[in-house]
Amino acid sequence: MCRLAGLSRAGFYRKLQQPDEYEMGLRAALHEAALEHPFYGYRRLTHELKRRGWTVGERRVRRMMREDNLLRLRKTRRFQTTDSRHDRPIYPNLARDLRPAGLNQLWVADITYVRLRAEFIYAAVVLDVFSRRVVGWAIGPGLETELPLAALEQALEARRPTGELVHHSDRGTQYASHKYVDKLRANGVRISMSRKGNPYDNAFAESFMKTLKTEEVYANEYETLEEAQAEIGRFVEVIYNRKRLHSALGYRPPAELEAELANAKTAA
Repeated sequence: MCRLAGLSRAGFYRKLQQPDEYEMGLRAALHEAALEHPFYGYRRLTHELKRRGWTVGERRVRRMMREDNLLRLRKTRRFQTTDSRHDRPIYPNLARDLRPAGLNQLWVADITYVRLRAEFIYAAVVLDVFSRRVVGWAIGPGLETELPLAALEQALEARRPTGELVHHSDRGTQYASHKYVDKLRANGVRISMSRKGNPYDNAFAESFMKTLKTEEVYANEYETLEEAQAEIGRFVEVIYNRKRLHSALGYRPPAELEAELANAKTAA
């Protein structure tokens, strides 16, 4: 073949050792995606590349990440934010066997801490389990009921649920408070709480908090409450809800899934 093409054997083998234009472009796209999403593993990066128009498999992406030392960032730490030592009513776990088939059927709520340079602040969220979308969030300096209540009010205002909705949380004093329970009841929402000492009952909310910490909070050093609110808000609304790929959603962002549902409903 070399003789027919007028090429030397040495030139042929040199060509084999050089990456072709496709390989170089794919590596550049992989580096760009890994830089934009430093906490993605090879599976999510594979789906991200496919969404950008590349034809590539997980094994190839994993090999290229290993060759180019594109390590996924990891950092974990825990801090207690739940105080279930109170005499307020505790509600049964209605979410344990509930498998939502649509939006606004099961919401989960949780609170976590955020470290500033000189103090701690706290973040509360409400998540729609079906689409994994954060529908309400609030950040403030204290753990009082007003913090998760602000997140809940934002969720109710944004979604205006009309069907049967279950709200699930841990047994924390904030979620068992009269203000919080009254707000849920006033909007016809059924109340559900985790079993004592069982964090797996609120796994969806715990999973989001882990994502928030590893992909946003631990990667930054916030100086003020206002800075944390702006940056975490950007992550929630722009990155998590609209761009981050979720394996449970077929590697789609929550907003994309909800848009597809809305289009299908309109077409029907």
